[in-house]
Amino acid sequence: MNRMELIRFALQLTDQATARFAEALRDAPLTRPTPGGKGGDGNHPLWNIGHLCIIEGNIPNILFGEPNPVEHWKPLFDAGTKPKADASAYPPFDEVLRTYHSLRARTLKMLDDLGDAGLDRKPAKVPPGFEPMMTTVGQTLLVITLHNMLHNGEIIDCRRAAGFPPFR
Repeated sequence: MNRMELIRFALQLTDQATARFAEALRDAPLTRPTPGGKGGDGNHPLWNIGHLCIIEGNIPNILFGEPNPVEHWKPLFDAGTKPKADASAYPPFDEVLRTYHSLRARTLKMLDDLGDAGLDRKPAKVPPGFEPMMTTVGQTLLVITLHNMLHNGEIIDCRRAAGFPPFR
């Protein structure tokens, strides 16, 4: 497996995982990861998917300095925002999930356009604090996939809190 195949596989796998883990929560998008206690204020599925949209939308900004098409969602889903308990404060679940998949498809096309040699390029605008991890385009894309898996773990916790059985 070469670098392009590895990154494409990781991007596709995390996209499929997000869909698989989130679909069942369409009717329970505000389920918190654990009931009561400190865990009761964790990130619900709608916030997690919206946050993934912010990050995915920011990839062209990080790599090339291009604008984030979901910049207007930052007050709801950016790092440091707190999930709200009111669904009407958010875009509809299906719109957020569809936007995530559309943004991921754009990232996969971008990967194809970059080609293997493009993976060694230096990103244009690395977010502060991520400089050691995002020294190349290839590393940046892998960091994005690892970030997705972190939030997929939160979505899985929400599924359990909503009463769904664990994945086997």
